[in-house]
Amino acid sequence: MPHPVDATALVDAVRAELASVQDPEIRRPITELGMVRSVDAAPDGAGGTLVTVGLDLTTPGCPLKETLTRDVTAAASRVPGVTSVHVAMGVMSPEQRTELRSMLRGGSPEPVIPFAQPHSLTKVFAIASGKGGVGKSSVTANLAVAMAADGLRVGVLDADVYGFSIPRMLGVSRPPTRVDDMLLPPLAHDVKVVSIGMFVPAGQPVVWRGPMLHRALQQFLADVFWGDLDVLLLDLPPGTGDIAISVAQLLPTSEIVVVTTPQVAAAEVAERAGSVALQTSQRVVGVVENMSWLEQPDGSRLEVFGAGGGATVAANLSGATGTDVPLLGQVPLDVRLRAAGDAGTPVVLADPDAPAAVVLRDVARSLAGRSRGLAGRPLGLSPVGR
Repeated sequence: MPHPVDATALVDAVRAELASVQDPEIRRPITELGMVRSVDAAPDGAGGTLVTVGLDLTTPGCPLKETLTRDVTAAASRVPGVTSVHVAMGVMSPEQRTELRSMLRGGSPEPVIPFAQPHSLTKVFAIASGKGGVGKSSVTANLAVAMAADGLRVGVLDADVYGFSIPRMLGVSRPPTRVDDMLLPPLAHDVKVVSIGMFVPAGQPVVWRGPMLHRALQQFLADVFWGDLDVLLLDLPPGTGDIAISVAQLLPTSEIVVVTTPQVAAAEVAERAGSVALQTSQRVVGVVENMSWLEQPDGSRLEVFGAGGGATVAANLSGATGTDVPLLGQVPLDVRLRAAGDAGTPVVLADPDAPAAVVLRDVARSLAGRSRGLAGRPLGLSPVGR
C-alpha cells in the first residue's frame, strides 16, 4: 500500500526545483521573474500524484513556449512522488509586466543604456572599417560566438542599418519578443542578437537620415533587455558617418577594433575609420587584417590583395593616438569562413580547426582578456583632509 503524499511538502519541493528553470530569453529563474502563478498537487487516479504548474508567459505569442513547457515538466518530474506534470499556460497581466520591466531595469521605470552607466563592467567593442566588403561582419559574428563558446555572456548589436547581415551570419530568423516597450533579444549560439534586419521585410531597404539612425541605435541600446553581459560587440557600418558618431556619444567608454584587408587602398581608408577616435576620445584597441593570403596546395601563400596593410594601419594609428595599437591577427582567405557565415553557423563553431577559425578565436581571447577601462567609473575613494 503506497504511503500517503504530503501535498504541502511536495508542492514546496516542486517550487524549489522550478528555481532551476531559466527563461530562455531573459536568462533568469522563472520563479524570480514571477512567472510561476501556482503549483498544485492532486492524486492522478492511478496511485500517483499529478502536479499542475500555472505558468504566466510574458506575451501570448511567446516563441519559446514549448521550451518552457519541456523544462518545467522535467524539473517538476525530478521531485520524488511526482508521477505526472501538467503545465497550465497563462499570460502576465499589465501590472505583472510593468513590475517585470522595472525589475529587469534595476528598479528604473524608464529605459536607460546600461553600458553607459558608471558601474557597468561590460566591455564594449565597436567593430569598424573604412570601407565595405572587408569582412567586418564576418569578424564580428565569429568573435561573438568564440567568446560565448569560452563561457562569456555576449551580445551583438548590428548597427550596420543599411547593410545588415548579422542575422544571416548567426542564423537568427525571428524578431525579439516584445514586452510592452521592452524587447527581449533572441539567442543564437548563446549570443544575444539585435538587428534592424529583424524588423523589416526581406528585401526592403532602410532609407533613414541621421536623426532616425541615432534614435534607432539609442532604442536598441536602452529598450532591449541585454542582461548582465561580459562583452557587447557593435557591428558598425563602414566609414565615419552618423552611426560612428552616435556610438561615441551614447557609449563613451566603447573601444574600437579596426578591420582592414592587406590592400594599400583599403588600409588607407581603414586608418581614417580608426582616426575618428582622436575626435571622439575613444580608444583603438587593435587591428584585424582579413583576407591576408590564400594558402596554396603546396603550402605557399598567394597574397591576393597584397601584403602589409594591417601592420601599416596598426603602426600609423599607434603614432596618431599615442597608444599601442597592435595587429591582433591576420585572417587568411578561407572558403569555409564564407560558407559557414552563409549557413548561419560561424566557422569558429562549424570548423574550429580551420586556419581562419584559429586566428579569430585567438583574437577573441585577446579582446576578452583586456581589462575594462576606468574612465567614468567610480573608484570608491573619498578625499581625506590634510
